[in-house]
Order: sequence, then structure tokens, then C-alpha cells
Amino acid sequence: MVEIILFWLFSILGIAGAVGLIFNRNPIYAALSLIINFFSIAGLYLSLRAEFLAVIQILVYAGAIMVLFLFVIMLLNLQTEEKAEKFDAKRGIAFLFGLAFAAEMIYALRSFASEGQTPLAAQFDYGQVEPIGRSLMTSFLFPFEMISVVLLAALIGAIVVARKHTYT
Repeated sequence: MVEIILFWLFSILGIAGAVGLIFNRNPIYAALSLIINFFSIAGLYLSLRAEFLAVIQILVYAGAIMVLFLFVIMLLNLQTEEKAEKFDAKRGIAFLFGLAFAAEMIYALRSFASEGQTPLAAQFDYGQVEPIGRSLMTSFLFPFEMISVVLLAALIGAIVVARKHTYT
């Protein structure tokens, strides 16, 4: 019973944060709405007993990424967006794609309900550190090492580009 209440609480909070992100004209308030959304996602991870993912969600997204977003917003000195007066074809197409996505999600959830299943019927055991580490070091060892090589190359490239060249 408590899990259901927490699920609905975090879901409504997440939807409210997403709506606040979309409809806020002030970029600072929109970024703060996104932080609310990130915390609600972390709460949903906690309700799935995925404590590691919840902590990473808060540290990486709500912490580091949002600080970066806020710095960029403040450095660019973005002002409140003016309201559009006329109809824009891009907005109409985006609205139609949004309706199509919502219809697809409703269809997918109804098909789960008609089969008597829930979307989270399977055992979710990748929220802890040990299963994630075991999976990374057995099944996904080669891709994991390749990502580290790519990140190392990017780091070396950034150092080379940022270093001042002194030609003698």
C-alpha cells in the first residue's frame, strides 16, 4: 500500500515538474522544474529498490548536469522568451508528434493490462552496485573498456586543444 502511494506521489511530482519545464517562460524556473523532475525520478528508483540508481540520479543529473545548465543559462544571460503571435508549422508538427506518442503509450499500457501483466512484472535486480558491476565485468567488459579508451582519447584531445602553443 505504501509503495502505491509513493509511486503516485512521485509520478504526479514528476509530471508536474515536466509541465513546469515546458510551460515556464523563465529559463531559471524551467531549470528548477527539471530538478524537481530529476528528484521524482530518483524517488521512483527508490520505490523499485534501486538505491544505487537513485543516488546516481541525484548526484549526476540533479547535481552536476543541472549546475552546468544553470551556469550556461547565467553566462548567456537568457531573458524571458517572448510569446509567439502567429501559428508556426513546426509547433503544429511537434504537437501532432506529441499526440501520436501519447496514443502509442496508451496503446502499449492497454496491451499490458489486457494480457494481465504489469510493465514491471519481472524481477528488477540491476539497481544495486553488485549486479551492475558483475554485468559490466562479465558480459559487457569489451564495450566498457572501449568507452574508457574513447574517453581517454577525448581527454587527451581536450588537453592538446586547450594547451597554449609556444613555437620557438
